[in-house]
Amino acid sequence: MPCTSVLNPVAQDSEFRKFHDLMARKVQNILLVSTAYDAWVMEEDCKLSERIVSEYRGLNLSRPPRLTWASSAEEALDCLANRPFELIILIPQMTGGESMGLARRIKGLNLGIPVYLLAHREITETHDRQVEGIDQHFVWTGNADLLVALVKYAEDFMNADFDTKAVGVRVIIVVEDSPVYLSSLLPALYRELVVQTQDVIREGLNQEHRLLTMRCRPKILLARTYEEALALFEKYEPFVLGMLSDACLPRRGELDPEAGVDLLRTVGTKRFDIPLLLMSSEPENKRRAEDISATFVDKNAPTLLAEVRRFVLERLGFGEFIFRRADGEEIVRAGNLFALEERLQAVQAEVLIRHARLNDFSRWFYARTEFELAERLRPMTEQDFSSPEQLRGSLAEMIRARRELRQRGIIASFSPGDFDPATDFFKIGEGSLGGKGRGLAFLYSLMSRLPALRDKYPQVDFVMPKTLALATECFDGFLKRNGLKSFSRMDVSDKEVLVQFGKGSFSRRLRQQLGSYLTHVQRPLAVRSSSLLEDAQFQAYAGLYSTVMLPNNNPDLQIRLQELLLAIKHVYASTFFQAPKTFSRRVSLRTEEEKMGVLIQQVVGEEYGGYLYPAISGVAQSYNYYPSGRIKPEDGVATIAMGLGKTVVDGGQALRFSPRHPHVLPQCLTVELALRTTQTDFYSLPLHGRPWPDTDFLLSRRNIVEAAGDGPLDLVSSTFLAEERRIRDTTSIPGQRVLLFAQVLKHRTLPLAEILCDLLAVAEGAMGCPVELEFACNLYKDKTRKPNFSLLQLRPMTARAAMHRVTITGPDREKAFCISSHALGNAEKSDVSDIVFVSPETFAVDRTVEIAREIADMNARLTAAGRKYLLVGPGRWGSSDRWLGIPVGWNDICGVAAIVETTVSQLRVEPSQGSHFFHNITTLGINYIMVSGKEGERFDWEWLEGRAGAVRNGHVVHVRLSKPLLIKVDGRTSCGVILPDEGLEEQ
Repeated sequence: MPCTSVLNPVAQDSEFRKFHDLMARKVQNILLVSTAYDAWVMEEDCKLSERIVSEYRGLNLSRPPRLTWASSAEEALDCLANRPFELIILIPQMTGGESMGLARRIKGLNLGIPVYLLAHREITETHDRQVEGIDQHFVWTGNADLLVALVKYAEDFMNADFDTKAVGVRVIIVVEDSPVYLSSLLPALYRELVVQTQDVIREGLNQEHRLLTMRCRPKILLARTYEEALALFEKYEPFVLGMLSDACLPRRGELDPEAGVDLLRTVGTKRFDIPLLLMSSEPENKRRAEDISATFVDKNAPTLLAEVRRFVLERLGFGEFIFRRADGEEIVRAGNLFALEERLQAVQAEVLIRHARLNDFSRWFYARTEFELAERLRPMTEQDFSSPEQLRGSLAEMIRARRELRQRGIIASFSPGDFDPATDFFKIGEGSLGGKGRGLAFLYSLMSRLPALRDKYPQVDFVMPKTLALATECFDGFLKRNGLKSFSRMDVSDKEVLVQFGKGSFSRRLRQQLGSYLTHVQRPLAVRSSSLLEDAQFQAYAGLYSTVMLPNNNPDLQIRLQELLLAIKHVYASTFFQAPKTFSRRVSLRTEEEKMGVLIQQVVGEEYGGYLYPAISGVAQSYNYYPSGRIKPEDGVATIAMGLGKTVVDGGQALRFSPRHPHVLPQCLTVELALRTTQTDFYSLPLHGRPWPDTDFLLSRRNIVEAAGDGPLDLVSSTFLAEERRIRDTTSIPGQRVLLFAQVLKHRTLPLAEILCDLLAVAEGAMGCPVELEFACNLYKDKTRKPNFSLLQLRPMTARAAMHRVTITGPDREKAFCISSHALGNAEKSDVSDIVFVSPETFAVDRTVEIAREIADMNARLTAAGRKYLLVGPGRWGSSDRWLGIPVGWNDICGVAAIVETTVSQLRVEPSQGSHFFHNITTLGINYIMVSGKEGERFDWEWLEGRAGAVRNGHVVHVRLSKPLLIKVDGRTSCGVILPDEGLEEQ
């Protein structure tokens, strides 16, 4: 099946990336021209530099501006000639000249730098600013907030054009001709904007979102005259959030007591939904303000700044959204999008309509930098909806869609007070997410940038499992709090480690955070390890740490919390289990340097008869180490099973296929092979009947027939007709069920093969190497529900060895006692003199557990002696299913150099490329050589068993050769040979 991906992850990006170019122009250098005394007052008494640095830190900004002082006009001009500046502040009465003259000379240089006059009193001669060269005039009263406001205003003015056009940043126009009032008003306005921005920042999803939210805050633009204000309004009309104006303004060069009212009337006529504020020293103007629907503030009142603050909060949409009745009575408040969506369901229809008519919703969205949502809503009127209930439903749906969109692919900091169920990925703590967490977070990011995937497969719901990550800081804190760090150096049993970790306690804050999470989440949970080294490209550590699944359905929250804490302790304890310690020694890493993150994921699946499991789980790889027929290695391979993924990752009996050739099933070439090699058991999570505390958290392994009836068996199985000796792709007839997934792979009830083709191609391109994906799917008999596809994990496949040329000659094949056309790796080894093997004559399927113990004993002796060895035996190595092969764990064979898998009549299985065992041996460069009996392959058992000096340990035999073996594996052709030595050495 041709499968070409049309998905381009580069074309889409994080929802917030478009804000990165905002506020691009910064005030980095300020030239202050003043007397030495004024400079000292600003620096020492007002602590200008400290205030600016503190302000920038509070807003998570970097590089606060640097202040350069000049005491004379000549010194100032010399500074301008040698250094760039973005803002010049002049304080009159400086030595060596007047400020006005210097301002004119600076403007004459055409540097484009704003010049602000900061006087100790109002200077009336600055009305004609073009002549004087002064851009803004302020009065200095010793308030350091004014200096910070000047920097902010300069940056707002420089960036307003681009930022409004780029993403629709809002502007607030302030019209005031009095430097005295302006010098009080501007700091107050900026202070309120900062407070509101910081409130929004605290609700931000993560650090990136917080920083970008800060860049999107509304800008303040100043005008001194009627003409300037009208010009600003006309230029920025689509982006004006509000206007504040003095009643008496210069118009046509003279003060006009009517100009302010006329200005606001004109603005209100053009845009009814722009909040207006009229400021006046004359109380009688209050009536005139009411006539034009403007808020009035008495400039002489002691509450002037408080009234301005109230206007900003209530009329411009800052703070909480307050639902009010027509008489102003407050009904309820909403502090974020999720809360607003919930409150909408409860308010009365007339209240909803009133706020919609006044555009209160869109204004609130604008103030919170939700520009796209505001732009969609603002043009709508109540006539666009057939009823208030349609308005309510549409508005709630728009908010819900916006929440999901902005949080897609984002790692959000978990906050109990701002929990939003639409968030896919939460994080608690600082530090790393760990290897598995990194891969999963990248996967979320990648999926958020692939809207074309949903467009290409509209019949499928793509669902990412909701995840809460505990960063490595939580692990460090747990070890330190309970004195457990020494376990990295201690040689104790896994059981003892688990007991000691079980006695540990967590911080009160972490317990509260996890308890808050569980109040919102009552689905079954998978508590998964995510160590720093897990799923790394060169040291995979796959499957060496613990995963614990929890039903999470006890009605008592405290019991559910205790279960979760116990599961986290189990995962933490597995950091110091013997298997990962042994693996670390093999790759020359120190266990004490390892750190553990934890992923708490909602389990993908549906409940069937008291058990939870998905219809399909699987692993897909973009490179197939064991292709057959016309299938190429680059075509990839997938292994799928019904039920939870333990069947696949533990090397159990499952179905293998290439996503590019889903109709070709090498393990099912005959009916007999299909009956023998397809899945017969599946794993599920029991949801009921387990008393607490139960520290096993065991999954249930059941026969596939138990998934009949209400379960998904009929959606993925075929039927064997014994009388016809054939398998039919239906379950509507009686007979033995066979898991061939024909409905999916052949009849495309879920286009799984095509989806995997696309995702593998995109992920491999994004990671720059072959990749492995874990996934799960839910299928439904109810045709009104779409099947869903969930990606669970992304990891790089083990980097294949550099393809230096390994040549296998004709004489090599003649001398070899082992020849394979399915060998993994690319190597030429001549440092192995020991062979450990299980003879086909003594092998028995019902004794595989015993054989595994015997191999572990032999491995321990050889490892202690520092001797690598060749391991040979029948069946699938490392499978957790004892009936498919010898169930050794990594700790049982940690000294192995190469493995040969042979066949016996009792066992004929497909290689399990998706298992954790397979992943780890490929990570370590351990060659895995399959001898399946195909044409051209051979294994000379007679030669091996005829060696003298063999040492037997039950079913296991050890021989030591006088000269090393020569092991050759050609990664280009997947061919491998093992050449015998000459002569043997007695034990």
